[in-house]
Amino acid sequence: MIDRDAEDIYKTLLESTRAIPWKINWETKAFEYIGPQIEELLGWSQDSWASAQDWIDRIHEDERQASALSCIELSDKGVDHEIDYRALTADGDYVWVRDVIHVIRENGITKSLVGFIFDISERKAMEEALHQANKKLEQLSFQDGLTGVANWRLYDQTLGREWAHGMRNNSSLALIIIDIDNFKEYNDQFGHLLGDESLKKVASALQKVVTRSTDLIARYGGEEFVLLLPGTGRDAARDIAERCRREILDLAIDHPASSAAKVLTISAGVCCMVPVAKLNRKSLFATADKMLYEAKLSGRNKVVCSWPQGMEKVKSR
Repeated sequence: MIDRDAEDIYKTLLESTRAIPWKINWETKAFEYIGPQIEELLGWSQDSWASAQDWIDRIHEDERQASALSCIELSDKGVDHEIDYRALTADGDYVWVRDVIHVIRENGITKSLVGFIFDISERKAMEEALHQANKKLEQLSFQDGLTGVANWRLYDQTLGREWAHGMRNNSSLALIIIDIDNFKEYNDQFGHLLGDESLKKVASALQKVVTRSTDLIARYGGEEFVLLLPGTGRDAARDIAERCRREILDLAIDHPASSAAKVLTISAGVCCMVPVAKLNRKSLFATADKMLYEAKLSGRNKVVCSWPQGMEKVKSR
């Protein structure tokens, strides 16, 4: 049996820690005790914690139901547990806390709960900062370092997903492959620094054309870009490729060594098809690449298209 002096010492020790002690009578759901530190943390006075309902009402609505139901279920079963949630402060803000809960039972029946509330807001802020850093790192792994558009890795991943989507929904998928005409000669004449600047300008101009969130523009390598356009019919794909060609012309970047014009130009190969089981997704790229070759062979600064014979015009965009 703990005497009164020992009990006072024990209480003093509990109330001098940053952990906030509390006790609830499980039969009446009434708070029998909560440490005075609760007022410093949340702003609520000790006597405002009358029942378990006060605790529930001060949990953020996003975590309220799950936290309450989990606590009730585990407490009835006599299982010690922990719960993380945002606790409402008296001035209307929220603080992340962790409740560590110990269940006291007699003859297999839960009689009371005792526990500690810990302020974990700092830890949560660090976890969120780490999450954002990892998210940024993941984004960078799918981004071309020079132009800021997607890289080939994201293109390949997106192609696989959109090809499967097209098969399930019998919807078209268009691909435009774009190559800057005579870019080696441009680099030879002006140097790689100006070449890199021109690549950035081209990528920026192409981004003006690709406006839907489902569309993807990626740098495929060197001076080559790809535009992946889900749910886009053949006429729309041709129009988009032509708009890309005009956007680059409008940049009016001097290129005296070009065989197509005296400014920087692009050639584009376009393919549009509805994915089916008998086709491989690589066939989309292979066909568009063949059209790009024909565009360059026929004088550059051109758009050449191809789609399976008999394919219906898909009205989209």
